[in-house]
Amino acid sequence: MNPWLHASLYAVVVVTVLMTCTAWATWIERKFAGRVQSRLGPTRVGFVGLLQPIADALKLLQKEDIVPAAADRILFNLAPPLTVALALATAAVIPFSPGLLASDLDVGVLYVLAVSGLMVFPVWIGAWASNNKYALLGAMRAVAQAISYEVPLLLATTIPILLADTMSVSGIVEYQRDHGWFIGRPFGIGLAAFAIFFVASMAENNRIPFDTPEAESELVSGPTTEYTGMKFGLFYMAEYVHSIVVAALGAALFFGGWDGPGAPGLHWMVLKTVVLWTITLGLRWTLLRFRTDQMMNLCWRFLVPASLVVLMAAALWVHLVEGA
Repeated sequence: MNPWLHASLYAVVVVTVLMTCTAWATWIERKFAGRVQSRLGPTRVGFVGLLQPIADALKLLQKEDIVPAAADRILFNLAPPLTVALALATAAVIPFSPGLLASDLDVGVLYVLAVSGLMVFPVWIGAWASNNKYALLGAMRAVAQAISYEVPLLLATTIPILLADTMSVSGIVEYQRDHGWFIGRPFGIGLAAFAIFFVASMAENNRIPFDTPEAESELVSGPTTEYTGMKFGLFYMAEYVHSIVVAALGAALFFGGWDGPGAPGLHWMVLKTVVLWTITLGLRWTLLRFRTDQMMNLCWRFLVPASLVVLMAAALWVHLVEGA
């Protein structure tokens, strides 16, 4: 098949599947939160509320599209779809099964980190264009948080690259298939790297307890304060898409991706991604929001030094053990 045609068809399939999963991920989270808080969650629309995401989408489409009079209209309207586009773009190099990926880049891990790092730009653009002080303060928090936590995130993802000697995500999965998953080797290095990766990825995605940019008690709704209808829904959707893609990346880098007992394939990748994403739900609905100073202290005083120590340990392992 023509490579361009293959990439286009795969992109259509991945975008469709991701958007569908994102819609019902909202239902899963609301039901999960209901159980945690001893309530039912969505029940009215469809069987046990299964059609609630469709009802929410239709409601958002019917809401009035309000643009503040003093806002920069072009940038204000550009920010929401750009955020979703960047979130979807990160899935291009994720290998969901052998050969099932849009582009097997040699620098796949770098591509994911670069594109996901760009997601803070449309957030800042939208907040700046809103001409709202609450939105601007939320965007400033988001930028500071993203820049800070990208440091331990990058260092943590460097460890699988170092151990597998490749920046290709599919290459890292192949290496784990032959040598064992990094979550269990070598001697806790992979486990420590995954813990740092997991915490830093939650912070970069603004998930509770790291949702200080959207602190409702302080900043109304942060960067999305002035957004209404489906434009607000696009920001919300991008957050869910990114959280699913990050869970898939963690499964690929540390848990062997599509590799598993018996027959390797898509089912293992889906299972691992769902498990990791569910863990983020448990943390979100269990922990309290950090203060901004606590969040920065966690990053610079603990995660960054820890990630440097783990990275040096991985380098020593490669040089002294695997190099020998």
